[in-house]
Amino acid sequence: MARVRYGARTAAQIAASREKSANLPDIWSTGVVAVWETDPDVVAAVLPPPLKPAERPLVRANISKVELPGYPLGAGSVAVAARHGGVEGWYPLVMPMTHERALTGGREVFGEPKKLGEVTVEREGLVVRASLARHGIAFVEVRGAVDRELPVPEPAQKTDFYFKFLPAVDGSGFESDPVLVHCTRNEKVRRLEHLTGDVVLRESMYDPVADLPVRRLVELTIGEKTTDQKGRVVERVSAESLLPFLHQRYDDPQQAFDGPPEGSA
Repeated sequence: MARVRYGARTAAQIAASREKSANLPDIWSTGVVAVWETDPDVVAAVLPPPLKPAERPLVRANISKVELPGYPLGAGSVAVAARHGGVEGWYPLVMPMTHERALTGGREVFGEPKKLGEVTVEREGLVVRASLARHGIAFVEVRGAVDRELPVPEPAQKTDFYFKFLPAVDGSGFESDPVLVHCTRNEKVRRLEHLTGDVVLRESMYDPVADLPVRRLVELTIGEKTTDQKGRVVERVSAESLLPFLHQRYDDPQQAFDGPPEGSA
């Protein structure tokens, strides 16, 4: 019988896939990072418990491109500074990706709030433009010019917070209590430059980052970096406490409460 591609894979094939995934080479990206202070009450409003606001009400936008051979990738995120117990980190609200492959693994494994979108990083000489867009709206745009090179920072470890959950089949909420994930990233930078410019936030009903106004720009850079990441579940959280924030994950949160239509396959 010919190989049936939907058929079960052997233990050896599964082990080979795991080994390949665990031994990936460093993948370098070119990206723009913008960090700004916003209103403290806004940061507090978007954080599901048990997350708490960090000491400073910061927002961070990452806009990157990765020149993978035959598979160029755009990746971005908008996150707010947060803490969980004694751990300081970032809580991403939206993470646009240009390809489904990058989206699926992050959402299903770590609980990342990834969505398909458009990610642009352009540089002509010293002039830089970067943006995150979905549904035809560039809801974050960074415009600037390189004015100086910065010292390359030492390798650093950073933490992102995610909530991993599965909507219930009957539309009643979640199948089980969601879990809070700490995703630890080891970051190495090989080039870093400072930008003089600004951050533009545009109104979007699907990605309302305009609710996080730029009160003071703290950091604006373009650089080349590579990261690896590992996640771990740190605790289960109350379904009731997370349910009011479900709309952060979906363009149409009502879909999470809809059961399958009658007669659907």
